[in-house]
Amino acid sequence: MRIFLLLTFAFTHMSAFAQLTPYEKSNKTATATYNEAIAHYQQLAKNYPSQAKLLTYGQTDFGKPLHLLILSKDGLFEPAKIKTADKRVLLINNGIHPGEPEGIDASMMLARDLLQQKNLPENMVICIIPVYNIDGSFNRTSTSRANQNGPLAYGFRGNSKNYDLNRDFIKTDSKNSAAFQEIFNTWQPEIFIDTHTSNGADYQYTMTLIPTQKDKLDPILSGYLTNTMLPYLYAEMKTKGFELIPYVNSVKEIPDNGISGFMESPRYSTGYAALHNTIGFMPETHMLKPYDKRVESTYKLLQTYINIVERDAKIIGENKKKADETIAKQKTFTLDWKLNRDKFDEIEFKGYAAKYKPSEVSGLERLYYDRNEPYTKTIKQWNNFEPALTVEKPIAYIIPKAWDKVIKLLKLNNVKVSELKSDVKLETEMYYIADMKTAQRPFEGHYLHSAVKVEPKTQTINFYAGDYVIYVNQSTNRYIVETLEPQAPDSFFNWNFFDSILGQKEHFSSYIFEDTAAELLKKNPSLKEKLEQEKTKNPELAKSAYAQLEFIYKNSDYFEPTFMRYPIGRLVKEIKLDIK
Repeated sequence: MRIFLLLTFAFTHMSAFAQLTPYEKSNKTATATYNEAIAHYQQLAKNYPSQAKLLTYGQTDFGKPLHLLILSKDGLFEPAKIKTADKRVLLINNGIHPGEPEGIDASMMLARDLLQQKNLPENMVICIIPVYNIDGSFNRTSTSRANQNGPLAYGFRGNSKNYDLNRDFIKTDSKNSAAFQEIFNTWQPEIFIDTHTSNGADYQYTMTLIPTQKDKLDPILSGYLTNTMLPYLYAEMKTKGFELIPYVNSVKEIPDNGISGFMESPRYSTGYAALHNTIGFMPETHMLKPYDKRVESTYKLLQTYINIVERDAKIIGENKKKADETIAKQKTFTLDWKLNRDKFDEIEFKGYAAKYKPSEVSGLERLYYDRNEPYTKTIKQWNNFEPALTVEKPIAYIIPKAWDKVIKLLKLNNVKVSELKSDVKLETEMYYIADMKTAQRPFEGHYLHSAVKVEPKTQTINFYAGDYVIYVNQSTNRYIVETLEPQAPDSFFNWNFFDSILGQKEHFSSYIFEDTAAELLKKNPSLKEKLEQEKTKNPELAKSAYAQLEFIYKNSDYFEPTFMRYPIGRLVKEIKLDIK
C-alpha cells in the first residue's frame, strides 16, 4: 500500500511538473475547453512569474474578458519598454473559429515547452490569445464540422450573437472584436498569426498557408515576406516533415485546374493586420488529416515563425518602421484589387486523383478523391493582384461628432484625432452616393453595400465645435482611408454605418407644388431648358406630370442637400484650423 501511495504521489507530482494539456492526456484525441486552456496559462504564469504574465482585456459578448499570455525572456511585460528595447512582438490568435482548435492545443504546449526548456527567444516577445471566440468555444459538440476528422468535441464557428468573428474586424459588432483591437493596437505586433483549419479538396498536405496578399503590402514588407520569410517557412517545414502548400483555393472544382491567391479584405484578421503594416499569416490545416498530425504541424509551424522572427528581428523591425514612415507620406491608396488572370506561376502540387462515381444517395455522379492514387504534378497558381480602384488622400477628413462609433473605432486603432474648438464654415469636397448595390440578404448582420460610385462636389459646409479632424499623415493612414472612403469594399459606409443618409426626409404635395414649380420655371429659364432637354431624352418623363414635378423639385433649393450626401468632408486645401 505504501509503495502504491508513493508511486501515485510521484506520478501526480511528475504530471504537475510536466503540466500535460488535456490534448496530451486524451492520447491526442481531445481539445482543451476554454476553462482548461485558461487554467493552463494561469498555472504557467504562476510557475514562471519572471517570464510569463497572463493579462485580460475588455469584455466579449459572452461576458468574459480576452486573455493574453505574454512570454518574455527578460521579464519585459510593458509594450513601451519592449519597443524601447527594440524587441519584436509576435501575436498568435487561436480559436477565432473554435471548431478549428489546433492552435489552441499547439499554443498551450508551445508556451509550456518554451518556459520549461528555458528556450524563450532573446529578441522578441510572444503574445498568445488562448481562445478568441470564447462564446463559440462553450457551444461544444462533435457534429458542427461535418467534413472534419476530429477532435472528439469542439466549439462552434459563430459567437453568442452568431457572428463569424473573422468577418468582424472592421464593423466591430462584437465586443470580442473591440477587445482584440485593444490588444492589437496596444502591443503593435510586427508579425501576426491566426490559426485555422481548412475545408475543400483532398490532397496530401497537412498544412496550407495564407500569407497577407503580397501585392497589397507596403513594398518593403512584401519584398521581405516574398523573398525571405516564405522561402524559409517552406524549406524548414519540409525538413520537419510537414511540407507546405499555398491555401488550396481551387479555380474550378478540383485543384488540378489550378489555384488562386486569396485577397483578404480588412474584415478578415490578416486583412485588418495589413492596415497596420503588420505581416499576417493564416495557417490552415487540412480537415481530413488526423487531429494529432494537424496539431503537430501547427506546433512546428509556430516554432518556425519564432525561429525566423528571432533570427531576423532587426530587419523585421527596420522594415516595419520604414513602412510606417512611407505610409504616412503616401498620397495614392488602392481601395480595391483585381486578380490578373493572364499572369500565373507554376508550382508542384501533391494531390490525389479526382474521380467520379454514382452517388449512393442520389444515384447521380459525384466527386471523390482516390487516396490510392496519389500524384505529384505541376499546376498553375494565379497570385498577382492589380489595383482596381485608387483614391488620392485628402489633407484631412472632417467627421461630425454625431458619428461617434466611427470616432471610437478610429481612436481604438491608434488614429490621432483632433477636435474643432469652434464652429466654422469650411470648403470641403463632399461625396454624393451616385450608385451602389445592396445585398438582398443579410451577411453577418448587415445588408452590405458594394460597387459604390460617388460624385464629388465642392461645398461650403458648417462644422461645429467638437467635430473631429483626422489628418491623413499618420502611420495608420491605410486604416483611415480604407474605412472612411465609401468605395472601399470594407468601408464603414459599406457596412451600413451611414445608412440614415440614404433616406429622404422631406417631400412635396403635388397640388401645392404645382404653383411653386411653375413659378420656378418662370424665374429660372435654365431650369426650364434643363427640363425640356430631359423630356427629349426621356419620353417617359414627358408623359408623367408627377415625374416632371419631381425633376423640378430635385433641381431646386427646396430639395434637401443632405440626401445621399456622405457626411464626412474631405479637406483638400491647406487651411489652418483651430483644433485641440
